[in-house]
Amino acid sequence: METLKNALDFSDFPRIDLVIASSLAILFLCFPLFPHSSFAMATMIQFLMFSLYGMGWNTIGGYGGQVDLGKAQYVGIGAYTTAVMLIRWDIPFWFSMPVGVCFSVLWSFVLGYPLFRLKGHYFAIATIATSLVLKDLFEVWDFVGAARGLEISPIKFPPPDFLRLIFKEDVYYYYVILGFFFLGILYMNWFRKSRLGFQLRAIKDNEEVARSLGINVHWAKIKTYAIATAFVSMVGSFHTCYIRNIEPEDTMSLDISILIALMAMLGGAGSLWGPIIGAGILIPLKSYLKEWLGARAGIIGIDLILYAMIIMAISAFEPRGIWGIVQKFRRRRQ
Repeated sequence: METLKNALDFSDFPRIDLVIASSLAILFLCFPLFPHSSFAMATMIQFLMFSLYGMGWNTIGGYGGQVDLGKAQYVGIGAYTTAVMLIRWDIPFWFSMPVGVCFSVLWSFVLGYPLFRLKGHYFAIATIATSLVLKDLFEVWDFVGAARGLEISPIKFPPPDFLRLIFKEDVYYYYVILGFFFLGILYMNWFRKSRLGFQLRAIKDNEEVARSLGINVHWAKIKTYAIATAFVSMVGSFHTCYIRNIEPEDTMSLDISILIALMAMLGGAGSLWGPIIGAGILIPLKSYLKEWLGARAGIIGIDLILYAMIIMAISAFEPRGIWGIVQKFRRRRQ
């Protein structure tokens, strides 16, 4: 009961924040009722997915200060677990998704124990290396379709099918991922006030002092790494049913790992709203610039250059991201 109370308690935020958050929540709920294009709907679904990816990364990267650049490997494990179980054994999404989360968490424990002996840049490089090695293994593993990947056949699994999460219209996928999004916010609201959340902040500030206070630094990092992994793997499973065609390059590439980390870094790592703000800027920017500048004008890659420049400009002005700018502005007014 105390956990639920903490998850639902947002009273430490200013009233203006709560008004904006409530307005956006209502807007998200009503979005499919307004006239919209299929491109806008796809962008909204991508925004919700990457917000959840960013929330997961924010636990270990934002609150814990550990720069993890290998999250794509857990996207892949979640995605491939759901795809393999559905295609080969006809096991529905709602059963395969928890199994994928369990596989991902187990893998995170295997990797996390030795990786968290490393610090700083060495840890970040090691996470990249493990992710790329796993991607290479999947590209030659015939059981998971190797480099060509796996495809969910619309003939074998005709829509609509809620158990297998197979729909013809994107609006159903939108409301499913929106439900996960709201649950993710509640979980993160509880997490930041939990004992583990406070331990991570102490570790981020000074590991030696945290250790002297009796905090098991290594175990706290491993537990948080597993929590971040569960978030990412869950969305990876959803990605499989939504896209219906997965391959290692799409689900486990370094680009995805970096994009996940950028969501929280741009919005404000270590804050509840940071990953959502970051995804709210980067995903529409990425989607629309790619459509307008990349595809139409034939200027391939200009979208990546533009949003990289925005990230560098904000990082140079305020390293804590956009949420840090908001906090600085409020302090000046007070």
